[in-house]
Amino acid sequence: MSNPTEKRPRGRPRKNGEPAQNTRETLLRAGVELLTEKGFLASGLDQILSRANIPKGSFYYYFSSKEAFGLALIDYYNRYFSSKLEHTLQQSPVSPLARLGNFVQSACTGMQRYEFQRGCLIGNLGQEMSALPASFRQALLDVLQQWQGYVAKTLLEAKHHGQIGQHIDCEVAAYNFWTGWEGAVLRAKLERSCTPMKYYFLQFTQFLECESQHSANHTTGENNV
Repeated sequence: MSNPTEKRPRGRPRKNGEPAQNTRETLLRAGVELLTEKGFLASGLDQILSRANIPKGSFYYYFSSKEAFGLALIDYYNRYFSSKLEHTLQQSPVSPLARLGNFVQSACTGMQRYEFQRGCLIGNLGQEMSALPASFRQALLDVLQQWQGYVAKTLLEAKHHGQIGQHIDCEVAAYNFWTGWEGAVLRAKLERSCTPMKYYFLQFTQFLECESQHSANHTTGENNV
């Protein structure tokens, strides 16, 4: 028998059989599930309510509109995903680049678990932005900026450990990582395979290593002059 006071592992959403804290969270969880599968425009309110098994009146008690619900979903998903990033990228005994690799592997495992039906909520909404409320744009950019910060910090640690060259701009590299990553996740859904995500990460790390080697050779050449 489970202990009712037992805490969930950090960053892991509740499973379907576990009790939700309240109606609002049940709606948010159902919304994340549906929007990561179908997107915002294709997910009708009736579908969300049906999945959550909650009447429409309860929805409007917590959210004034679908736009307000969408903004709440962005925040909800960001808090979950940021917790996951922190947990994965702050595993001190593991080398920085290996931590980033662990994040990629975890993402692949998640995609496989849902048979590539679900992607990244932020990436999905970004692709629909031309038809979404204007308020979503800054919210999505803020989330990507926050995620970029986690990767930039990890790359800075990699620089301190000598894994990447001292000349590499970690903020720019982190920006490029997320720009390419969202595309890799999209293609993984299309191919129903983790190959695009794994290839992308391989290319990203090879670029860092190539830049580091180039810098080292350049420095050696200068010293030999």
